[in-house]
Amino acid sequence: MLTAALAIAPMCAQGQAPASQSSQLAPATHELPAELQRARSLADAGNPVQAETVVRQFLAQQADSAEGHFLLGYILFREIQAEARVDGATRYRGNTSLGEFVNGRARASLAEYTEGAKHARPSEFDLKIVASDYILLQDLADADKWLTRAVDWEPKDADAWYNLGRTKYTENKFEEAIHAFQQCLQLDPKNVKAEDNLGLSYYGLGRADDARSAYEAAIQWQSSVPQKDPEPFLDLGTLCLEQGHPKDALPYLLQAIQIAPDEAKGHEKLGKAYSMLDQLPEAQSELQKAVTLAPETASLHYMLGQIYRKQGLVDKANIEFKRVAELNGTHSSDQSPTTPSPQ
Repeated sequence: MLTAALAIAPMCAQGQAPASQSSQLAPATHELPAELQRARSLADAGNPVQAETVVRQFLAQQADSAEGHFLLGYILFREIQAEARVDGATRYRGNTSLGEFVNGRARASLAEYTEGAKHARPSEFDLKIVASDYILLQDLADADKWLTRAVDWEPKDADAWYNLGRTKYTENKFEEAIHAFQQCLQLDPKNVKAEDNLGLSYYGLGRADDARSAYEAAIQWQSSVPQKDPEPFLDLGTLCLEQGHPKDALPYLLQAIQIAPDEAKGHEKLGKAYSMLDQLPEAQSELQKAVTLAPETASLHYMLGQIYRKQGLVDKANIEFKRVAELNGTHSSDQSPTTPSPQ
C-alpha cells in the first residue's frame, strides 16, 4: 500500500509536473521569513530532517505562524518520501517499522496543517499535501474531499486534477475519474499518465474500446520519447489477454518489460500470455522472474506452480504450492501486483 499511496502526489511534491504547472509545485518562498526560506531550501536539497529542526526552532518563538506550520507539514511529508527511498524495513532512528513511521509522520503533517489553518487559509498546494497525507493513511474519502477543494480553488491546476482522478479511480468512482483525467488533459495535452489512467477508468466501466483507444494514444504520444512509460504498453497487453488474444498481447508486454525489466507485473502478464499460447518453457521463465522480483506475492507462486505441474515437474510444483500456503497463512492479502492501479 505504501508505494501506491506515495504515488498519489509525486508530481506535486517531487517536481514531476508539466512545465506549464511548475509554479504550483511547491509552497512559495517569497515573503517567508529568512529562517523558513532556509528550511524550505534544505527540504528541497534533500535534507528534510534538518529542515524540520529549523522550522521547529522558528515555531518555538512564533507559535502562531501559519506559514511555519504549513511548511512543517510539507517537510514532514517530504520526510516520508525520503524514507521510502531508503532500502530496508526499519527507520534509521530506531526500530520503528516503515509503516509506523509513515503513519506517524502523516498524522503529524496533518496536525501542522490543522494548526496553521487556525491562523490563515491554506493554499491550494497545501490542500494537495493534506490529501497526500490522507492517502498514506488510507483515508480516500478525505483525500477526495481536499483534492476536490483544491480544484475548486484552482481549476487550472492539471496536477490537482490528475491526483483527483487517481483518487476517484481508487474509490471505483470511474465516471468521476474520467471527468478529472479529461480536465487534466485539457490543461496538459498529451499527458501520457493521464491518458493511460483515463483508459483504466474507461475499462472500469466496461468500455473496452474506449480504453483501447486511450492506451493506444498514450503509446503513440511516446513514439519519439527516449524514456517511455511502460504502463500503457502493459495495460493494452493486459486488455488483449482479457479479451482472449494472447498473441496480440505479446508485442505490448515485451515492450513493457524492455522498458521496466525489474517490474514483476510485466513478467507475470507475459508469463500468462505464453501460458495461454501453450509455450510453457517461456511462461516458466517469465514467472520465475516475477517470483524473484516479488517473492512475497502468493499468486505468483501459484501461477508458477501450475506451469510446473503442466510440465510434469511435480516436486517443483509442490514447493510453489507449499509457499502459497505459507504466504496465505502469514499475510492478509496475496493480491497480484498486476491489479490495475493508477500511476
